[in-house]
Amino acid sequence: MRRRSVLLAVPAGLVTIAGCGDSDSSSSKASASPSPSPSSSASAVPPPKLVDGPLPGITAGTKFDEKPTVAKGSGDPSKDLAVKTVIAGSGKAVAENDFVQVNYLGQVWSTAKVFDNSYDRKTPLVIQLAQGGIIDGWRYGLAGRKVGSRVEMAVPPTWGYGTTGNAQAGIKGTDTLVFVIDIQDSFNAKSSAKGTTVAQSDADLPKVGTNTDGKAPSVTIPKADPPKKLVSNYVLESDGAVVKEAQSILCQFKGVVWSTGKEFESTYSQGRLSQFAIKDMESVVKGLAEGITGKKVGSRVMIVAPADLAYGNTPPSGGAIKKGDTLVFSVDILAAM
Repeated sequence: MRRRSVLLAVPAGLVTIAGCGDSDSSSSKASASPSPSPSSSASAVPPPKLVDGPLPGITAGTKFDEKPTVAKGSGDPSKDLAVKTVIAGSGKAVAENDFVQVNYLGQVWSTAKVFDNSYDRKTPLVIQLAQGGIIDGWRYGLAGRKVGSRVEMAVPPTWGYGTTGNAQAGIKGTDTLVFVIDIQDSFNAKSSAKGTTVAQSDADLPKVGTNTDGKAPSVTIPKADPPKKLVSNYVLESDGAVVKEAQSILCQFKGVVWSTGKEFESTYSQGRLSQFAIKDMESVVKGLAEGITGKKVGSRVMIVAPADLAYGNTPPSGGAIKKGDTLVFSVDILAAM
């Protein structure tokens, strides 16, 4: 089993589509894989004072996105949050509540014991910098840093795991934690797919808008019977890695009922991104999971899911979806992990 980050704090498996139209449902909030949470005391503290150091030296792996080797902390660490941009990126600035895609290494100040790193997993972490979703040191320390930057920070227990520590990771309640973080990308509710426009020439299939301004694309349903088999076509094709069934994705999406043209759910109208595991989605809207699998990260995809690959005869109660409805999705695949 692939080892999960010890940084994550929210339970897994919250699949946005499951809420179907209930924009206030907790199921429409993005989430991440299960792992130890910051202690309640660590999440209920005032913002830290940010200082430049002290910070241990990076002795090897000094290039961006290269696995670093970090020296043991010298002397006592700061009681404030020490943060330094080691390599300055030129991308967009990260804001609190954004999702970030990063590679990182974490170790204990006093021992230099590495307790977690994504480089060996060869899978970047995609996580939201939101209160309760990640340790507060990251939430405060990464805000304002630019994509393409390498950031080093020393996080005291107050903005880490508090006095309880994290037994699973071997972190004591007195440990200051040192992180090196390479910020590969960031995403928010205005993010959009980017790619080459692909011709939508089949008159019997829906047409999806190609705008990349972060606003909801149009979805135009043809005056034709829906297809009986799954359709998954590029609207904008990127050059990213293909999504695998074992992964989770971060996305923008818009869902429309074929028979009525009515939108039943959308991240654009909710003002927040969706994050879900492909395998979890298979038990909710199988056609959506199958339509995303194998498509390239960074792309926009139009998916038509017949009723037998959607909700069939058991749609969510009280919503726009009725028995036997074919569903149409526009999905911007922003990231995969």
